[in-house]
Amino acid sequence: MELHLSIEGSKDLSGQLYRQLSEAIRAGRLADGQQLPPSRLLAEQLGVSRKTVSDVYTRLTHDKLLQGRVGVGSFVSAPAEAQPRKQLAGDLASAATVRKWAELATPLRLPFPEGRSRYEFLGGRSTPAHFPQEEWRRCLLHGLRQDSQLRGQYGPTEGILALRESIARYAAFTRGVSCTSSQVVVTNGAQQALDLLGRVLLEPGSIVAMEDPGYPPARMLFAGQGAQVVGVGTDAEGMLVDQIPHGTRLIYATPAHQFPLGMPMSAARRAALLERARAIGAIIVEDDYDSAFRYEGRPTDSLQSMDRHGIVAYVGTFSKVMMPELRIGYAVLPDAILNATLNVKHLCDWHTATLHQYALAKFIDDGYLHKHVRRCHALYASRRERLHSLIAGPLKPWFELVPATAGFHLTVLCKAPLDMDLLLRLARRADVGLYPLSNFYAGPALRQGLVLGYGAIETLDIELALLRVRDILRQIG
Repeated sequence: MELHLSIEGSKDLSGQLYRQLSEAIRAGRLADGQQLPPSRLLAEQLGVSRKTVSDVYTRLTHDKLLQGRVGVGSFVSAPAEAQPRKQLAGDLASAATVRKWAELATPLRLPFPEGRSRYEFLGGRSTPAHFPQEEWRRCLLHGLRQDSQLRGQYGPTEGILALRESIARYAAFTRGVSCTSSQVVVTNGAQQALDLLGRVLLEPGSIVAMEDPGYPPARMLFAGQGAQVVGVGTDAEGMLVDQIPHGTRLIYATPAHQFPLGMPMSAARRAALLERARAIGAIIVEDDYDSAFRYEGRPTDSLQSMDRHGIVAYVGTFSKVMMPELRIGYAVLPDAILNATLNVKHLCDWHTATLHQYALAKFIDDGYLHKHVRRCHALYASRRERLHSLIAGPLKPWFELVPATAGFHLTVLCKAPLDMDLLLRLARRADVGLYPLSNFYAGPALRQGLVLGYGAIETLDIELALLRVRDILRQIG
């Protein structure tokens, strides 16, 4: 890798080189401790004599801007005041737009400023210790072999065919999704799928209707794209469809189990939602985020399987059932918006990395995903049962459970007003990470409560942690 320097003409070569290197060091462009090229190599790069470079290195060493190590090389010794030049955001013509994005609230963004606790009830996190690493490693090796056959070529924007076929079969088998592989678009997580759909469907001022409380990253994303996001209330049957305003272009919903409350949308409410979207010409984005884990009641099909008019875009992810760092999601799209979404995906990032696509296709087709989900299901079921018993027992005076049949988080509502900020602070001191329901409301929270994720906390730790919470609640009254 060449060091970027520019020598002009044939005069004062030593002075030109010294000024550029010393300025780069003092400005912080060359980091403290960074090794410079050997004098012979840099001389060849610049077309000057080796003696010129050696003299400059000696001068910089004398000025304490370089440090020579015998037998190793020359290393930058930056002064304490060295720092990169900064441009004030207010100087930009785009300052207002930059400020809009910078000031967006992102309550679920990691890492948290207060750090992690020993007992974390953070939602959306799976159990890493039980992931089949050896099987995944074999699939990655398969992906490397397949990837090498591309010979430096870009992959298809929509995703490799093998994975799209695997996803189509998987979604049909597990959620009743009706689609062919040609309707599947592989994305960098579900969040990119939401971003693509927003770009295709929305313009500044367009109306988006979504549940309130709801998924903050979706709300912030659509708002950042210039949409007017309207919060729609929920009840025991799910989204209150009659609150969806006329003129809405996009309806974001979580029918399998409402995020974050957890209750499934009733069949009657699903039918009403489909009819409302058809009447106003809206696209429904069905976020089916972790419905692979169902514990009771009869399974319900996806909303997409009920769609007879091509108005539901089904969004899924493998982050919840496998591991968040995988960052592979997908969208099953109606024909009306498929080509437009592919064009946007192509312009945004061309395609999702093919290595993990090949690996995931084999992971699904060889049955590893099914086995992993089955193992995790038993594990999550035992943690869920433990949470139920503690909420119905030691925590009963303070909380009531919102019935939920799927996923790996539960929401509890406060029976009486609590000083929630105080509870969260004292719990953090007791090494328990709690997360309030208020984080998920667009405005003031209508109900107080906690969202208790149990994907990553060990079963035996749940009781220890919640008994500490009980003791704190007794203290604060």
